[in-house]
Amino acid sequence: MTTASEAALKSNKFAFDDGHVLYGKLRPYLAKIAAPTFTGICSTDILPIKPSARLNRRYLLHYLRIPEMVAYAASNAVGINLPRLSPKALESFEIPLPSIEEQRQIAAVLDAADALRAKRREALAQLDGLVEAVFHDLFGDPVLNPRGWREGRVLGEVAEIRSGITKGRKSGDLPLAPVPYLAVVNVQDGFIVLDPIKSIDATAAEVERYHLRVGDILLTEGGDADKLGRGAVWHGQIDPCIHQNHVFRVRLTDAGLAPEFISRLLGSQRGKRYFLRMAKQTTGIASINLTQLRGFPILEPPLAAQEEFLNQLSCIRDTEAVLQRSAEQMDMLFASLQQRAFRGEL
Repeated sequence: MTTASEAALKSNKFAFDDGHVLYGKLRPYLAKIAAPTFTGICSTDILPIKPSARLNRRYLLHYLRIPEMVAYAASNAVGINLPRLSPKALESFEIPLPSIEEQRQIAAVLDAADALRAKRREALAQLDGLVEAVFHDLFGDPVLNPRGWREGRVLGEVAEIRSGITKGRKSGDLPLAPVPYLAVVNVQDGFIVLDPIKSIDATAAEVERYHLRVGDILLTEGGDADKLGRGAVWHGQIDPCIHQNHVFRVRLTDAGLAPEFISRLLGSQRGKRYFLRMAKQTTGIASINLTQLRGFPILEPPLAAQEEFLNQLSCIRDTEAVLQRSAEQMDMLFASLQQRAFRGEL
C-alpha cells in the first residue's frame, strides 16, 4: 500500500508531460482524470501527479477512476458551489501496491476494456452524424433548397402548435392528480431523455389539453442560443404524459408531412438561422414565441422521399439500439473488471 504523496504530487508547478497523471480537483465527483500524451501547462484546478518507479502510471489512472475513489474524493472536497479537493487530501489517498509487473498487467486489461467502450461510444456518435448525412442526401441543403421542393407555407398552416402547462398556476378547487411531464432538460437535439422525469399535479382538463400523442414534435423555446430549434418526436414512451410551458408541442394536421422530417427540418440550419433571426435575445439568452414558431417557412418534398428518410432513420435507430445495449454491457464488464482488478482477482 502506498499513498498519492509517493507519486510526487505537484501543486505548485503546473508543467506536465507524458509521465504525469492529471487530476481535476474542481468538482472531483466528475472524475476528470487523464494521462496526457504530450507536454504542456495545466491550470490551477488541475493537479499533476508524477508516479514513482514503484507505481505504474496507467494503474494509478485506473485506480483513481474507480467509483469508490471518486466518491471518496467527493466526500473530502471542500466548498459548496465549487467543491475542490486539496492537494493535501489527494496526497493522503491510499493506493494498493502489488508488484510493478502485476500493476502493468492490471492496467493492460483495463486499458483494453476501456478501448472497447470508447469504440462503442465513437460508433454511436458517428450514427448521429449519419442521420444528418442521410437527410442532406435525400433533401439537399435545406437553406438553399437546390432541388426546388415546394415552399410558401409556414408551420402554423400545417400543424396545431401550443405551449404546455405552467408550474405554480392556480387550479381553484378542481381535483388534482400527479402526471409525468416533460421539461426542457428532457427535450434534446433529436432525442427525448426520460431520466429524470418529473410529475406535476394537474386537473383532468389539463391532462386532456396537454396530453402528448405519438408523432407530436416537441421543441424547446430557447435559453442558450444553441437550444433554439432543439427538439425531437414523441413516440409514446410514457402514457399519459404532458409538457411544460417552456416546451412547444407541434402536432401536424397535414397527412403529406412526416413528423420526423419536420422535426429534422426545424433542427437543421434552415431552422436555426430562422430562429436566431426571429428570437428575442438578452444577455446571451434567446427565446422564441408561438407566433414565431408558427411562422417558420417549411419545405415540402414528396411524401415518398420523406418515407424513404423514415425507412433509413429506422435502420439507423435499430443499429443504434444494438450499439447502445452493447455499450451498456461493456460498461458493466468494465465496472466488474475494475472491482476484480483492485481486489487482486484478475
